[in-house]
Amino acid sequence: MTLVSAADLVRAAATQNRGVGAFNVIHLETAEALVAASAQAGLPVILQISQNCAKYHGALEPIALATLAVARRAETQVAVHLDHAENPELVDEAIALGFGSVMFDGGALPYDDNVAMTRAVADRAHAAGVYVEGELGEVGGKDGAHAPGVRTDPDEARAFVAETGVDALAVAVGSSHAMTDRSASLDIALIGRLRSVLDVPLVLHGSSGVADAVIMDAVRAGMTKINVSTHLNGFFTRAVRSVLGADERLVDSRKYIAPGRAAVVDEAARMLRLFALQGAEPSSATSEESA
Repeated sequence: MTLVSAADLVRAAATQNRGVGAFNVIHLETAEALVAASAQAGLPVILQISQNCAKYHGALEPIALATLAVARRAETQVAVHLDHAENPELVDEAIALGFGSVMFDGGALPYDDNVAMTRAVADRAHAAGVYVEGELGEVGGKDGAHAPGVRTDPDEARAFVAETGVDALAVAVGSSHAMTDRSASLDIALIGRLRSVLDVPLVLHGSSGVADAVIMDAVRAGMTKINVSTHLNGFFTRAVRSVLGADERLVDSRKYIAPGRAAVVDEAARMLRLFALQGAEPSSATSEESA
């Protein structure tokens, strides 16, 4: 098993009309939890390190090397992916560090600028054998949980993929980043239209704000890579808060970080199993226990 490219995982899931979980790493304990979740579920996982995460740690290299090390020791197939990189130099660094896939996020740029920059990134990445995800139609939520955003036009998406050569495409279909409730309404019909005109897998960003049943509808309509961060962060934080609230004298951080890590394991494993279901009815396959 061990470290693989997201290309292998996403392509296999797309062929089988299933979803694959792509979960964001915040710190080492997150990476450990997500690999343990993959083992618990017996399913592959994609570990994502975002530009914001690299900034939090002061640089990409420390958290990247730690995450790659955890992935290489995994019992299951684990990929390490650069998420939401708006800086092309960060993409180049990720490739040099050994990432098997990268996302260049030009979604907020004018269309022609997005094409030009994404094409340049894709050319360099492909030369290194690295899989590339692009974005078209800015996904809402960076400046507010219910930012309306825009919708990705299928004809524009088809042209964008042809002009840039990306291997997967993140599309705007109604989800928003950083939502702490699961109330987002997805345009399932649009997902179907995008799937019908594109020959690359679709990526759903902002999935934390999407209910299980709606995610399943999205997968059936053609979504493949399902990105989740805030939802799992909530499980981690609630567990830590509970332990600290029960004992104000506790000072050993391992005593409260470990329960946070364990909480992420169980929920991430559940989500991996959910995304991998094929043709199941939402009512029989999902759990709505969490925010």
